[in-house]
Amino acid sequence: MAAEIRSKGGRDPIVIACDLGRPDAAEQIVAALAEAGVEVEYLVNNAGYGLFGRAAEMDREGQLGIIDVNIRALTDLTLRFADSVARLRGGILNVASIAGFLPGPGMAVYYASKAFVLSFTEALHQELGAKGVRVTALCPGPVPTEFQERAGFEPGFDSAVLNVSPAEVARQAYQGLMNNKRLVLPGVGVKIVPFLLRLFPRGFIAAAVGGFQLRRR
Repeated sequence: MAAEIRSKGGRDPIVIACDLGRPDAAEQIVAALAEAGVEVEYLVNNAGYGLFGRAAEMDREGQLGIIDVNIRALTDLTLRFADSVARLRGGILNVASIAGFLPGPGMAVYYASKAFVLSFTEALHQELGAKGVRVTALCPGPVPTEFQERAGFEPGFDSAVLNVSPAEVARQAYQGLMNNKRLVLPGVGVKIVPFLLRLFPRGFIAAAVGGFQLRRR
């Protein structure tokens, strides 16, 4: 990616190889940027993963790792760079998911992690707006990336119906952040999900999601 940016005439990017699952990850990033003499104007928290299966039957460390990457690292980086983003009147884009609106039997920790990201980002949108900071939660549906393979399942019916290309998701995310939208839901199918959720009891939704998820292979 760095080579592609250079080939298109972009500024030489600073590449920091870092495992966001480590407790000291944010400190490494801060130190590398300080050494390079740069400040963060826009922060995009895109890293994340999920694991498929029944929570009580799965590897505990792997599920705690989801919390480390999807929640702790995202929160740490957001809070560390909030001052510089505010000083430069930039923005923060946190990648949540349509899963953040739902309980997720079959991927319980992942869905819960995205609910945190969604709530946290919406709150920051309100808190930092007065300082001129754009804060947006990106809530895509299934996107064809390495996510499904890492999670341990094959793309299914939901991917076919709600699928939007990574490039289109990125384009809508950028436009939404620049326009200071609180939420960006890429694709027509994804946009109707929060509306439909108002029509059914939470228990019914959990049972329906669980029935669909646990049939995956």
